[in-house]
Amino acid sequence: MSETVLRHIGEGRPGGIVAVCDHASNRVPEGIELGVRPETLEKHVGYDIGAGGVCERLARRHGIGAFLCDISRLVIDMHREEDHEALIPVNTDGILVPGNIGANREARVKDYFQPYHHALGQWLDKVEPGLILAIHSFTPKLESDAGPDRPWEIGLLYNQDDRAAKHAIRLFGELGVNVGDNEPYSGKQLNATMNRHAEAKGRPYCAIEIRNDLIATETGQARWAAIIADVAGRVKLAVDTFE
Repeated sequence: MSETVLRHIGEGRPGGIVAVCDHASNRVPEGIELGVRPETLEKHVGYDIGAGGVCERLARRHGIGAFLCDISRLVIDMHREEDHEALIPVNTDGILVPGNIGANREARVKDYFQPYHHALGQWLDKVEPGLILAIHSFTPKLESDAGPDRPWEIGLLYNQDDRAAKHAIRLFGELGVNVGDNEPYSGKQLNATMNRHAEAKGRPYCAIEIRNDLIATETGQARWAAIIADVAGRVKLAVDTFE
C-alpha cells in the first residue's frame, strides 16, 4: 500500500470513539495531472476545508484516534461507492477537471481507493470502536447555486441507522447549535463510507458535516473539536445505555 494514501493520528481504543476523515487533504500525488489551477485545490471541491484540522484536534487533545485520507478528492473520492460515476470527478460544482477526462479508473481504484478502504476496514476491525465519527465539512454556498447561504452550522447525516445521529441532533440543539437533520445533504444518498464500514457492521456512527467557514482557522477547529468531543461522549453513553 502506498504510504501516501492515508495517515493515522493517535490510537483507537476498543469500545471507544474514533474519527474518520475521507476528505482531509488536497494533496495530489506525484505523477497525476488534474489540469486545474492551484487555487482550485484550496476550494471545497479539492478537500473538506477544516475537517482534517478538527480530526487532528480530536486525536491530540481529546484522545479520539483518527484515520485520515491524505489525497484530494479530485484525484479519487473515497466517500463514494467504487462504481459511482463521480468517483473520479470530471465536473464538480461547475468546475472542470480536465485531467480526469479519460483517466485510468482501474489504476486509481487499485492505487488509492482500495488500499484506503482496506486499511480503514482493518483498523476498525482491530479497534472495534463503540462510536465512529465521520468528519466532513460543507461550503456555505455552492458556486453553481445562486440560492441563499446554507444556515446550518452542523449537520448529521445517516442512512438506515439513526440511533447515534438522533441523540447527536438533540444534544447539539441543546447547546444552541443550528443543526441540520440529514442536511445539507441526505445520508440516504451520500453515506458510502459509513454504509460500508459502520452500517454493514452494525457499528453506531455519527456522520458530521461542519460548515467550513466555522472551521477555516485553527481557533475554529479547536472550538468545534471540543464541542464534538463533548457531544460524542454523551452520544456514546446514550447509545450504550439504550441498546
